[in-house]
Amino acid sequence: MSLDLTRTASSKRPIPRRPQLSEDVAGRIRQQIVTGVLQPGSFVRIEEAAVELGVSATPVREALVALRGEGLVEQVPHRGYRVNELSAQDVDDIFWLQGTIAGTLAGRAAGVITDEHVAQLTALNDGLRDAVARADAESVEYYEFEFHKCVNKVAGGMKLAWFLLGAVRYTPRLYATDARWGEDAVRSHEQLIDAFERRDIEAAADVMRRQFRKWDIR
Repeated sequence: MSLDLTRTASSKRPIPRRPQLSEDVAGRIRQQIVTGVLQPGSFVRIEEAAVELGVSATPVREALVALRGEGLVEQVPHRGYRVNELSAQDVDDIFWLQGTIAGTLAGRAAGVITDEHVAQLTALNDGLRDAVARADAESVEYYEFEFHKCVNKVAGGMKLAWFLLGAVRYTPRLYATDARWGEDAVRSHEQLIDAFERRDIEAAADVMRRQFRKWDIR
């Protein structure tokens, strides 16, 4: 029984896995840090954050413990959690890591990709193009994520993909609302698909590395 991967991407997107509430809270606070909404040295207090996010104190506390483990905040007794500085070098390292891992996975994928996979990637990129044209940020995020997830699945490097997903957490989601970024992503995907069609390992790796470098929007 073969899976039909040529089905055109539609506006009815599958419902993604619902993260644990603490994961969701951690993601929201993390984005506030990497986008500068929460400045280095400012405090995140559990009760205040819970009210702002509309949740109880428990998931906020769990989220902040996780973020402390990531080095984004530090606990200050009797004051709460203080936001650590995310330096320019930190940002450069994150994007270097993303580009290196993603490029490696794309190169691997080019060596084993099938016509069915290429058709699926083309459909996902069509969905992304439509989402960018409609300025639908949620759908832009969805199709961008699914496109790269498909590439990583084809490559078969699930451990590397896991590390890549960890690094992507620190990418500001502001890109999803940037029309120019979205248009660039669509063109980059087209170039990647072309490299896949030619089974060009070096070209696929280079295209993917260059796309991730463009994510550094400082």
